[in-house]
Amino acid sequence: METSVRYGGDSTALRISNNPPPPTVKYAGDVSSVKVYAKQKIQFDSDTLLQLNGELDTRTGAPTFLCALVRHFYPNLSASVGAGLHYDRNDKLVCTLRGKKAYPIASSRFVNVVLKGRCDIDKELNQPTPHGALELVWNILDFQKDQDVRLKVGYEIVDKVPYVQIRENNWTFNADGNGRWNVRYHL
Repeated sequence: METSVRYGGDSTALRISNNPPPPTVKYAGDVSSVKVYAKQKIQFDSDTLLQLNGELDTRTGAPTFLCALVRHFYPNLSASVGAGLHYDRNDKLVCTLRGKKAYPIASSRFVNVVLKGRCDIDKELNQPTPHGALELVWNILDFQKDQDVRLKVGYEIVDKVPYVQIRENNWTFNADGNGRWNVRYHL
């Protein structure tokens, strides 16, 4: 099981100080709002798995979401599709359909353009909610001994929001153009 702790907020919660040098960045928000995220993958065969994930807000003691998703991978196409159910803290149950396709740049398997999409459909089948993104992903393997790094720059097509992700083996930093950010430590 993959377990991580998320800590985040928006850009107004950051305090940047240059006194004394060097510059430091501190989080000035509510420290009681740490979230614990867990993901379990159960392999059906070499290309199909069941992915279970959820998140618990330590301030309220309640889950913020639970999700079960069956994913199928097409290694020859560098693509995957998935379908499942997602339940969030607003008591909304939705069906989730998603797909992802990677296009390698030149002959490098470490730099890809990734096109991904998702559509959430509520239980009344009223309003489908589409999401889509285009990403440039650079996987830097063995950046240092036993340290892999992934740099991702993306654009959320429907919401029209750019974002960035930096991931090192156990740490992930996410930020977007709306000033939202989070840091995740993978336990």
